[in-house]
Amino acid sequence: QVQLVESGGGLVQAGGSLRLSCVASGSISPNTMAWYRQTPGKQRELVAIITSNSIANYIDSVKGRFTISRDNAKNTVYLQMNSLKPEDTAVYYCNSKSLTRNSWGQGTQVTVSS
Repeated sequence: QVQLVESGGGLVQAGGSLRLSCVASGSISPNTMAWYRQTPGKQRELVAIITSNSIANYIDSVKGRFTISRDNAKNTVYLQMNSLKPEDTAVYYCNSKSLTRNSWGQGTQVTVSS
């Protein structure tokens, strides 16, 4: 199972930007990669997803503000987050899905202050 390590979270003021990174221990080339987020007491929700051929989709609340991208040569997926809002505060998780495996990172905290 591929190991995923997220980084880049932190505390930022509303309107600011952060870039999350997720480095995989193995090749992600054939995998669909995604970022999820979760707040206490709520279900984990899909934020952005990118297919193996780099087709990306987003939930409505982040469209135009977040960008997911991947660098297969570095086994890394990114989430560029701009114009951050307090409601974006959550733990963000990286996900890697292949035909046979579904892997999760440990999460990185993003806190947006108003």
